[in-house]
Amino acid sequence: MDFGWLKRFFPRGLYGRAALILFLPVVAVTLVVTVMFLQRHFEGVTRQMVESAAAEIALVADRVQAAPDDAAASSAGAAIAAPLGLTLELPPAAPVTEGRQSYDFSGRVVISEMHRQLPQVVAVDLWQVRQVRVLVGGERPFVLELPRRRLTASNPHQLLVLMLGTSLLMTAIATVFLRNQLRPIRRLALAAEAYGRGEVTPYRPAGAIEVRSAGRAFVEMRARIERQNEQRKLMLTGISHDLRTPLTRLRLGLSMLSPDLPPDPDEIAAMERDVAEMGAMIDAFLDHARAEAQDGAPEAVEAREFLDEIVADAQRGGHLVRLADFQAGAGGGQLVVRVQALRRAIENLIANAVRHGTRVEIAARLTPRSFAVTVEDDGPGIPPERREEALRPFVRLDSARSRNQGQGAGLGLAIAADIARAHGGELRLGDSARLGGLKAEIVLPR
Repeated sequence: MDFGWLKRFFPRGLYGRAALILFLPVVAVTLVVTVMFLQRHFEGVTRQMVESAAAEIALVADRVQAAPDDAAASSAGAAIAAPLGLTLELPPAAPVTEGRQSYDFSGRVVISEMHRQLPQVVAVDLWQVRQVRVLVGGERPFVLELPRRRLTASNPHQLLVLMLGTSLLMTAIATVFLRNQLRPIRRLALAAEAYGRGEVTPYRPAGAIEVRSAGRAFVEMRARIERQNEQRKLMLTGISHDLRTPLTRLRLGLSMLSPDLPPDPDEIAAMERDVAEMGAMIDAFLDHARAEAQDGAPEAVEAREFLDEIVADAQRGGHLVRLADFQAGAGGGQLVVRVQALRRAIENLIANAVRHGTRVEIAARLTPRSFAVTVEDDGPGIPPERREEALRPFVRLDSARSRNQGQGAGLGLAIAADIARAHGGELRLGDSARLGGLKAEIVLPR
């Protein structure tokens, strides 16, 4: 059976749905308790009280009907009714109309039980709040008036009012707490909607642990997107600037060639170097674009074997690279990472180290909570005030790092930093205590 049509009657907002989840059980329990109390306890007590009052009315009726005349009947009935708290009218002073107020739920039980206990009862008047008039038929019809408290209990009404009042009070308190809990979610939704429109509004994670976690994830995602947009602009600016110089040299060299004379071998070699430099720049640009995409899905890999392969590849390339230290804690030796992306990051750090130094040492530390891999060299290092600048794409710190072993496009450290951030970690730059050069450390959470 399809109940999809019921969705039209439910709130669409998170606050309305949370309130429904919170208040609906309270209302249901209150209704069930009220109905069960009225049916089993309240009605049962009312029947017992009506039964006692009916016995008293029956006693008065017997004395009235047994009297020889009206005067004797009135005297005999009053003698019994007065001690019992009943008021006798013989004959009736006013007509008696049977009925009750619409909100008088116990009156239905009083009327039905009175007729069942005393068949001679003609009518039960419950229109008044505090008094009950009972018309008894027979040879001498008469009316007995008694207090309503003799037939129904007042405490159950007080209990129901107290229960309803307490429920309303607790509902109001729960509403305040619920609004406070949902306010951070609403602020997060507004910040996300604003960012979707291209607006970066101030947002600080708050609320419960789960909401704070979602808020921090949103802030990190927004910062990562903004950083990628900024780096994309820097890349476009940098690649256009770096390509302009070799293109100018190529254009000048081509203009100097004469169609009547054979080309100068030195000029041809210079133009080939310019073409190779342009190709290296484009390859670095594509490498950075692939790093942003984070090739491959996360998979498990043995950390020691992973690092041994990277070191072996670097040694086959003719570089003095060695794994100086590897520490594995109690959390096991496996990592769950994007293997190709992390490999590219470490290889970029090694390439940057061998470009500016002669010796490179790698150290790794594996704990139950984190994985850190350090690449150190014996080069000139990077001044502390320029290390943040070194992590930007297409930035080459020529004054700090020697170019005696070639020139890069300024993307190695930027790619490594992006890959570390994509894994939820970071890239730290510092001074090498072992070799005296640069220390580049990637720290990833496990």
